Amino acid sequence: MSTNHTIQWVTKSFADLSNIELYTMLRLRSEVFVVEQNCVYLDIDKNDLEAHHTLGWIGNELAATTRLFDKNIMYDGYQSIGRVLTAPKYRRTGAGKELMNYSIKECERLFGKGPIKIGAQFYLKKFYSELGFEQTGEIYLEDGIDHIPMIRAAK
Repeated sequence: MSTNHTIQWVTKSFADLSNIELYTMLRLRSEVFVVEQNCVYLDIDKNDLEAHHTLGWIGNELAATTRLFDKNIMYDGYQSIGRVLTAPKYRRTGAGKELMNYSIKECERLFGKGPIKIGAQFYLKKFYSELGFEQTGEIYLEDGIDHIPMIRAAK
């Protein structure tokens, strides 16, 4: 990775997040998914309560985050990774790939090896393809943004 920083990764259930971790994660998600992408939607949904949250810290700054779901929570028969984001200042540094590789390993550790399904923003198809995800359906509109279903087979 070329950030010249070491990312410290942690994965916690919703109940185990500290107030500071929760606030920092939700603020970053709002900055990216609501403000930057100009998308008015309710980012804080009930699914956060069911998820494990992966947080990547550089010092006291949140650089990247995902939320991880066991099989049958978001998609029948599949584990899932969602709310994937890298803070703007850490994009194009390899942090996003590191985040996804770590998140895939965390799914395996927490839930066992199984196929992982995501709803990927269409413009990120190549990024997810390089991580072993394959498009499994047509483009659909979610919150005004083109998405595609993608699945990574258990390895």
